[in-house]
Amino acid sequence: MAKPSSDRPLRPATLLVRGGQMRSNFDETSEALYLTSGFAYDSALQAEQTFTGEVSHFQYSRFGNPTVQMLESRLAALEGAEACRATPTGMAAVHAALLSHLKAGDRVVAARALFGSCHWIVSTLLPRYGIETEFVDGADLAQWKAAFRRPCQAVLLETPSNPMLELVDLKAVCDLAHAAGAIVVVDNVFATPLLQKPMKYGADVVVYSATKHFDGQGRVLGGAVLGAKKWVEEVLQPFTRNTGASISPFNAWVILKGLETLPLRVHAMCRSAATIAQMLEERAEVARVCYPYLASHPQYALAKQQMSGGGTLVSFELKGGKDAAFRFMDALRVIDISNNLGDAKSLITHPATTTHMRVPAEERARLGIGEGAVRLSVGLEDVEDLVEDIAAALDAVAGNPAPRKKPLARIVAEDSVAPATPAKPAKAKAPPAKAAPAPA
Repeated sequence: MAKPSSDRPLRPATLLVRGGQMRSNFDETSEALYLTSGFAYDSALQAEQTFTGEVSHFQYSRFGNPTVQMLESRLAALEGAEACRATPTGMAAVHAALLSHLKAGDRVVAARALFGSCHWIVSTLLPRYGIETEFVDGADLAQWKAAFRRPCQAVLLETPSNPMLELVDLKAVCDLAHAAGAIVVVDNVFATPLLQKPMKYGADVVVYSATKHFDGQGRVLGGAVLGAKKWVEEVLQPFTRNTGASISPFNAWVILKGLETLPLRVHAMCRSAATIAQMLEERAEVARVCYPYLASHPQYALAKQQMSGGGTLVSFELKGGKDAAFRFMDALRVIDISNNLGDAKSLITHPATTTHMRVPAEERARLGIGEGAVRLSVGLEDVEDLVEDIAAALDAVAGNPAPRKKPLARIVAEDSVAPATPAKPAKAKAPPAKAAPAPA
């Protein structure tokens, strides 16, 4: 069985390897994958008592599962939260956090700079249920103050924001929201709990797409909602249990294993991202670079105050608009074009035509998402290879293309497979001999 928990507080890297671990009677060292939809009871009485809450026993994997519970416990320990519920995706986490708490007639105040799907939930979905949403400039405290003059039940924000890495002053906004009677929901995907802990500044609920850095290798989908034990058990859990927002045990297990290397990956990616951001500032083809730990970032002081690192993403705008952005992306030979992030592989996307395509053009312009803007998720490749790849692609945009390299897929197909040797023509088989006549 698992060892008793340590009396000493454990550091993040240790929590990410040991936190929440449960062992079966076989004493396995790797967390077990309980790939089952249901659980058996010793008796009819035990089944009844389980459903009445008199005894603790797993019932059905939509309600809870040992592998999922280990993931939830580990994330709660890392975040410093009382409780956690894992969800099938990050958007399921955002949806559950808001819809479990709100009802018709309620009002939400949201930072304008949100991921496209989050923007759709608060601008389109919530009004269908009679829930009002007001958007504010997340960096403008005066707008937050004005919005809280009317009754408000919830706040939704992300910091740094997707994709232009705008920050929100967490402590200031949480103080204002609580004075107005609202809970604060923070999407902390870009920072991860290693670089920023919103609850330290007053956030009530933190949501994640575990698909991103937690898995970290682009394998599975997942999400998480963290908060106070009472809120999670009495508000969130009935919603997720009855609406089916439950993560697969297999996905939970993959994410559990990914968490073990989270510090190694995130810190390495942050170092590379900072190097790339500095390099981009020196390029004439780039109009602006957005990275929280660059001194040129308008909220650099706030980033240093509430984050312990600049993050794994760099957004920048190329001169020449969409055409320049597309030519730059198409010229990359190491970095993949993909709308995912937080992966071991470096990925780049053009937000105006992908993640934020359905955000109205006028709103995108207000958010600073120009036609030349691209978002780079920095991976674990050698940073010199990434810098060279970006520099060569920028040269191509400027009209000085480097010699074209073969795409990776072509390299694998042409260079890693031995050419087939032409088969020699098969010799014609002699016709079978006729059987000798049987003796008379």
